[in-house]
Amino acid sequence: MFVKVSELTPDMNEVNIKVRVLEAGELKEIQTFRGERTLSEAVVGDETGRITLTLWGEHAGKVSAGDAIEIKNGYTRVFRGELRLNLGSRGTIEKIADSEVPSIEEVPEISPQVPEGYEPRRRGGRDFRRGRSYSRRRY
Repeated sequence: MFVKVSELTPDMNEVNIKVRVLEAGELKEIQTFRGERTLSEAVVGDETGRITLTLWGEHAGKVSAGDAIEIKNGYTRVFRGELRLNLGSRGTIEKIADSEVPSIEEVPEISPQVPEGYEPRRRGGRDFRRGRSYSRRRY
C-alpha cells in the first residue's frame, strides 16, 4: 500500500510512497555514532505536499531533480524539528513513469507538520541529564 506525503507522521516504518524529486542535493560525508556515513538530501513531493528525503549509504546521490520515483520500506523521523522521510539499507528506490506522479509545478508548497508536544522515541546512548547510559537495543 502506498501513502501520500500528507499522511506521513513521525516514527513511521515500512513507508511506501511515489513522489517527484523537486530538488536534489550533493553527497555529504557525516560522522555518526556508527562512524562515517554517506548521505544526500532531496526535496520530494506529490499532489498532497512536499518533504525532505534523506538517502543513506548506497542510495545517496541516486536521484535528480525531475525524477519520478517509488520508495519502498522508507521511514520517517523528526530531525531538528522537521519531519523527514529517510531511505536506508533496508529500503529500495526505483524510477517510475512520469505519469504516476504530478509534475514539479503541480506539487503544493505544503509540508507535513510535527504534532504539538511530540516527544521522540529514545534510541539509546547517553542521558547526560541523569548521568547514565541506557540500552541501544530496540524493543
